[in-house]
Amino acid sequence: MMNHSSSQSQLQQQEHKMSPTSKHYMVLLLITYFSLFVGSVSSTLLSKFYFIHKGSSIWVSTWVQSVGFPLLLLLIYLPHHLFKCTRRRPFTSFTPKLLLLSVFIGLMLGLNNFLFSWGTSYLPVSTASLLLSSQLAFNLILSIIIVKQKITFSNFNCVILLTLSSILLALSSNHDRPKDLTHAKYFIGFFSTIGAGLLFALYLPVMEMIYKKVYCYEMVIEMQLVMEMAATALATIGMAAGHGFSEMKKESEMVFDLGPKAYWLTLVFNMVTWQFAFMGTAGLVFLTTSLTGGICMTALMAANVLGGVLAYGDKLGGGKVVSTLLCVWGFCSYVYGMYVKMKEEEKNNNQSIQLPEQQMV
Repeated sequence: MMNHSSSQSQLQQQEHKMSPTSKHYMVLLLITYFSLFVGSVSSTLLSKFYFIHKGSSIWVSTWVQSVGFPLLLLLIYLPHHLFKCTRRRPFTSFTPKLLLLSVFIGLMLGLNNFLFSWGTSYLPVSTASLLLSSQLAFNLILSIIIVKQKITFSNFNCVILLTLSSILLALSSNHDRPKDLTHAKYFIGFFSTIGAGLLFALYLPVMEMIYKKVYCYEMVIEMQLVMEMAATALATIGMAAGHGFSEMKKESEMVFDLGPKAYWLTLVFNMVTWQFAFMGTAGLVFLTTSLTGGICMTALMAANVLGGVLAYGDKLGGGKVVSTLLCVWGFCSYVYGMYVKMKEEEKNNNQSIQLPEQQMV
């Protein structure tokens, strides 16, 4: 009986394995990229929108980043129970060890969400987005240590360029802060944003290491559900301790300058967009590597900068223009390196297939 269960589990694992050159893999990768792009840009702009219109609770901003986790239940249960497109039952092979790891990482994610909200509440969108690129160098180092990431010219060149972009911003962003923002609050926002970036840099390679024991995309979504439940629990404790729930109604009716309806719509849309961002990040790490995930998120910095300028009138000085160009240059070099590597792997695979055929002839 145990042998039958084991063989069935192995059969499911083989069914869910994807080749990096298959069409199914490429479609899933494109959907993941799109989810990350939409989620990252829109969630950042909506978070700033909340604070611009006199929303003031850092815990509320933290809470909405993960409280939308019930939406993931649709992705977990509908494919099996309604669409019948997979034979795998939800949470199959989800071990107690995997559960504990998901809870621990979820708590780490909750702390990261808090630091991000703290930084966003004080800094312009463009400045906060560019500062988050400081995580890349740390991400590269941790990826080498934790998951044995190989250093190539393309990824090293990309990390250097994006880190230089962040340093350039730090040197030129002193004139970018709003007039009513004190030096103390500016530096709190500055360093909390960097802290969020560094913590996220640790999160990515740790997740890649865990995903090596995960054999399908469905398990990634299930882990994400547990992580966000843990992050929501942490944010809920903070909300309760800071009287956040009682203040939400007051804030919507008396503080938010666009009225209650706009207040609740802002929070709801922010919940949804954060789910896109987190699932895009998790999917990208699972399908590629943690370093690729970090680079893609940092590359979206250019879109966030442009969004901050267009939506909120953030100043686009020469420093930000050069920083954005360095960002695009670094990302393009990395994508080209990935393309060359994929072509080489495809060529090697074709040669390995042709060799046995020639021997048979």
